[in-house]
Amino acid sequence: MCGRSGLPLRIAPRGVHCMINLTILGSTGTIGVNTLDVVTRMAEKFHIFALTANFNVDLMYSQCLTWQPDYAVMADEDAAESLRKRLKNERPDTLVLAGPEALEFVSADSRTDYVMAGIVGAAGLLSSLAAAKTGKRVLLANKEALVMSGQLFMDEVAASGADLLPIDSEHNAIFQCLPKNDAGQVVKHGVESLLLTASGGPFRGYSKEKLSLVTPEEACAHPNWDMGKKISVDSATMMNKGLEVIEACWLFGVSPENVNVVVHPQSVIHSMVQYIDGSVIAQMGQPDMRTPIAYSLGWPERVQSGVGNLDLFAVSQLDFQEPDNVNFPCLNLAREAFLRGGTAPAVMNAANEVAVAAFLEGKISFTDIPLFIEKALSNASIVEADSLEKILDADLMTRQMLVGSIMDVAT
Repeated sequence: MCGRSGLPLRIAPRGVHCMINLTILGSTGTIGVNTLDVVTRMAEKFHIFALTANFNVDLMYSQCLTWQPDYAVMADEDAAESLRKRLKNERPDTLVLAGPEALEFVSADSRTDYVMAGIVGAAGLLSSLAAAKTGKRVLLANKEALVMSGQLFMDEVAASGADLLPIDSEHNAIFQCLPKNDAGQVVKHGVESLLLTASGGPFRGYSKEKLSLVTPEEACAHPNWDMGKKISVDSATMMNKGLEVIEACWLFGVSPENVNVVVHPQSVIHSMVQYIDGSVIAQMGQPDMRTPIAYSLGWPERVQSGVGNLDLFAVSQLDFQEPDNVNFPCLNLAREAFLRGGTAPAVMNAANEVAVAAFLEGKISFTDIPLFIEKALSNASIVEADSLEKILDADLMTRQMLVGSIMDVAT
């Protein structure tokens, strides 16, 4: 049996209609693994409809045996075929698919209720957008979807009636500190500013000379959070916080001048909301992604996350600093791209992804990352981001241009 996309349909098991069907995009990554950990505490409430991964066949095989999804999606046909062979005898009921179209299919399928959008980078845009268009509860861990296509994405959410809940710890914290059921209209509730906290990464206090010598291994060793390589490097450059400023503007309907970044090395306060009466409401907790994941899976109720209670006596001290925009210029580059508008944020995001990948491969230095982003923004032809095609074209053209520039540097 096939759907309109031509992809084969799998009939859900009897009794599953009484449960919430959950699709996890990026199930073998940090967000996906933590999501499944949270779901173990309320397994009677959720059925795993689909799991998707890039190339980690071993972990996907293990997840399929444990969770028995209706669908498993791999990035390409080679990985999918390897998974099919391993599941053939032990889990034949899981239908294994491959490629971007399959990602969109499991995200948009009418049987899917919740979609955890945990694919990192621009690669997660189309599947996240497919979930938003079809009115799902979208648990958005892929900040690049809003960075690249903010207005288009939010328009689709409004048109479909989707529930859009942020998974980033900072935005989830802000969501918890805002009036219930009206997070997109914060100004009318007396909100003066949103305060995004940042750990400062592993190189807080470094000089530019010292930053030029850091290695990929050092950049991936975040002092507080367990994250993937790309996000860890973004945290080290402060680009992660720049992306989060843009994401906050779209999620909560505020201007960038109303979103401030506060360096907080302990990562105990995950973000704050400042009100016009002088009040500041903060969300605090352990630096563990299971907290925002559990909050969004259970919302509007509170559910068990598996995260231990915060011991304030053990924390003892909370420090706050201004960001160092001289040695870490990526935060301001993101702000400038957002203010420039159009396809500038998509260009900035693509340039960052290419530069970070080159740094991780040892082709450029840590301090080269913002230079390549600035170069891309200077050379790009920025147009209105009024169609998905224009956004994807800007992304592709930026990648092609920067890959050539980096090859010239490397040789």
